Amino acid sequence: MHPYRHAAATPDKAAVIVAETGAVTTYAELDAASNRVAQFFRSKGLEAGERVAFFLTNVPDYFALAWGAQRCGLRFVCISSKLTASEVDYILSDSGAKLLVAGAPLAETASALTTEIERLSLGGDVPGFARLEALLAAQPATPVADETAGAGMLYSSGTTGRPKGILSAMPADPAIDHATPLAMLAHGFFGLGPDSVYLSTAPLYHAAPLGWTMTVHKLGGTVVLMSKFDAEASLKFIEQYKCNSGQFVPTHFVRMLKLPEEIRARYNVSSLKCAIHAAAPCPVPVKRAMIDWWGPVIDEYYAGTEANGFTAIKAAQWLERPGSVGTCIGEAKLHICDEDDVSVGPGVEGTVYFEGPRPFEYHNDPERTAASRNRHSWTTLGDVGRVDEAGYLFLTDRKSFMIISGGVNIYPQEIENHLVTHPKVADVAVIGAPHDDLGEQVVAVVQPLDMADADDALRDELIAYARTALSGVKTPRRIDFMAELPRHDTGKLYKRLIRDAYWAKEVQ
Repeated sequence: MHPYRHAAATPDKAAVIVAETGAVTTYAELDAASNRVAQFFRSKGLEAGERVAFFLTNVPDYFALAWGAQRCGLRFVCISSKLTASEVDYILSDSGAKLLVAGAPLAETASALTTEIERLSLGGDVPGFARLEALLAAQPATPVADETAGAGMLYSSGTTGRPKGILSAMPADPAIDHATPLAMLAHGFFGLGPDSVYLSTAPLYHAAPLGWTMTVHKLGGTVVLMSKFDAEASLKFIEQYKCNSGQFVPTHFVRMLKLPEEIRARYNVSSLKCAIHAAAPCPVPVKRAMIDWWGPVIDEYYAGTEANGFTAIKAAQWLERPGSVGTCIGEAKLHICDEDDVSVGPGVEGTVYFEGPRPFEYHNDPERTAASRNRHSWTTLGDVGRVDEAGYLFLTDRKSFMIISGGVNIYPQEIENHLVTHPKVADVAVIGAPHDDLGEQVVAVVQPLDMADADDALRDELIAYARTALSGVKTPRRIDFMAELPRHDTGKLYKRLIRDAYWAKEVQ
């Protein structure tokens, strides 16, 4: 289970196709390129366990770098292309990376970095950086003598604070082609394999897109790589490349469903056999509409970069239990705990914990690491949920997003899931804002499909719409409009930025 095996068996097969241009990287080319990368890292004196950092947009060379680091035992730190220079400097310093590869499209930010580190550019010149391509060309395309399995050291998206470096244990099996839990799940549960043509819609610096695309390579499939998500373009590429699998987030579904009917009907998506989604619970009406459109191929999982546990559910199971994110799969065991760390029974909400054998820590942050564990040493991502009698998990929201209004606990996800289905709403964030009497009041920040509609009439319409499905205490007391909500390219909402603005009284 490694690209080098597929390079030997099917050297001319496409490992990567650039969606927008059709440019192909074969398995033979990927194997040779990743070997040159590994040779180069060794030539710089980098040893197993040390860190290298990548600051890149979605380009096919990303895979050569990641696989090159993987096959010489390095930890590769993938940095969001949306960060500022100070934020990138923080990650470089915090991770202890010895070498940085930055893409030419990010030259303005990269050239402003202050961290003392060896700097290399990819795809063009960056002031103060050496060109990586020329250095790689001088390296042999053969494996390093001491191949050993490396792993990613990825940082969270920072939606609730500074990005957290997630340090999981290095692979117990040093063989670079060892079977990973994700590869076994991808093949055994989701049916991915050598025939997969997998549409990757999100940035590779994030854990899920990078992990799943590299898993497709382990299984011998083809990755169709989009430079960035676009709703109509995704449909076009599914038809063009006959994609039979791919990964999405609920925001992607919402945006595709909001396309005019004539555009949605223009593309044939019948090739899809497995459309995987995660990142956040999908509103039930949205997922039901996607299944009506694409068929029962929309499968879901719940997990985090921490890889402490994994639940999953097939479309047919979800139709029987709408809103569930599935049952626990793999070695970990699922627990729902109350505030005293006592496991609660079916139907009772509490913090979601996993008991399992995959340790992780937040790099250089022992307090945050300790906060992720309870007295049983079970670990949590900070989510709240419940299980039913059959063990199916239903998520409520992140504990940190809970609103306490007049002494009542309110979770924004339910409100957001309802409001986003309104035909004039493109996106929505619900937060708790200061209130003199209640402590917090429920505020919905709405991104309309058309900002020309952002008026009092739409406010009244949305309040009335909320009351059709929500109790009075959950109905927003205030609705504000924003031209575009601050979402990560992976679909995650930077709700912290919106909430902080209200509490800082920057929004009146």
